[in-house]
Amino acid sequence: MTPSARLSAAIEVLDRLAAGRASADETLAAWGRANRYAGSGDRRAVAERVYAIQRERGRLAQAIGSDTSRALVLASLALTDGLPPVQIGALFSGEGYGPAALTAQEAEKLATLTGVTGMALPAFIEAELQRSFGANWEAEAEALLASRAALDLRVNGALATREQVASTLAAADVPTEPTPFSAFGLRATGGSNVQSLPAFEAGLFEIQDEGSQIAAWLAGAEPGMKVVDYCAGGGGKTLALAQGLMSGAGAAGGRLYAFDTDAKRLEAVSPRLDRVGARAELRRIGEDGQGSEDLAGQADLVLVDAPCTGSGTWRRRPEQAWRLTEADLGRFAALQAGILDRACALVKPGGRLAYVTCSVLAAENLDVTDAFASAHPEFRSVPVALAAATKGLTDLGRARLAELADGGHRAQLSPRRTGTDGFFIALFERTS
Repeated sequence: MTPSARLSAAIEVLDRLAAGRASADETLAAWGRANRYAGSGDRRAVAERVYAIQRERGRLAQAIGSDTSRALVLASLALTDGLPPVQIGALFSGEGYGPAALTAQEAEKLATLTGVTGMALPAFIEAELQRSFGANWEAEAEALLASRAALDLRVNGALATREQVASTLAAADVPTEPTPFSAFGLRATGGSNVQSLPAFEAGLFEIQDEGSQIAAWLAGAEPGMKVVDYCAGGGGKTLALAQGLMSGAGAAGGRLYAFDTDAKRLEAVSPRLDRVGARAELRRIGEDGQGSEDLAGQADLVLVDAPCTGSGTWRRRPEQAWRLTEADLGRFAALQAGILDRACALVKPGGRLAYVTCSVLAAENLDVTDAFASAHPEFRSVPVALAAATKGLTDLGRARLAELADGGHRAQLSPRRTGTDGFFIALFERTS
């Protein structure tokens, strides 16, 4: 493909993204399947253009005065690539498979185009980020959208040590380095399909962002506990909780329950558990919590990894930042409050409730947990610094979390603060 044809392809993919709800990964994959003539270099160039535009979409649109796919590509060439109008005009010539020739209005706009500071996010999102991060919110937003996510792995400590897995991966040409905060984490420093490796099939490691690992370790699953993963989803944290329950080299301790309202999601968890040699009772519950009544007041730990906007993962899925609406945010906050109200009934006196989201927005983090604390005086806060005294965290991890929590029971992780996805953790203990 010529450079002009690649730009046409990027415009086509951006149009598809705007018209549907599929992720950028899914949309790019579908485009690739429909255009077999595109080589690997072509697909990579188109993907890089699409992702770069999604990360800077707000300021590109504001600068050029339009959010059409064509306008965004023009703005990216001028502001991100730094091409002068004459070079852009050569790419937008209307020849071959390239984009249609520049209009007089587009040429005039490019001649006077100037950059825009900030990410130019929707106003309600900027307000939420200000509440979450204070004066640093703009730098946090920049890191959230502009930084690239690493490939993090969680070593299954019941089967191997971090050093053993690192050595095994190195022998398979997958270099790694220890994650700074999770004592069981490895960060891949070279690209590879790690899920195809025998070590993965043997259950020696899982793919899991270090922030997600931190949230699981702070929850505090230990051998002998009765633990409920109230919103199991795909089972990533379920497996981490199972690791916390394992005593010695593979001997199971305690009891683990994985709940979800979606039977298909639970079906996907079962083979993952089998692969790592862990056990859990998988249970589909109703939207109102029906099906969990037998565990009322019995759990040592209930983890609520609540459905959320996913704003903490925007560096992986930047297109979601521009799809989120204020109504969506309100709907998630209401859903989270209801889930917490139902899940807390399962915690026994002296037991812990851990609330987690992969969000950086105050409405579904600070507001939800403030409302919960006011409505449930039978729960008291658990300082993050206290919960951080776990073998799942490094000394550096314990110190950093204590610093982030500042003596409190809540911690907000982010790409800028911790080099992880944006996870929020709040910890409570039932007193009566």
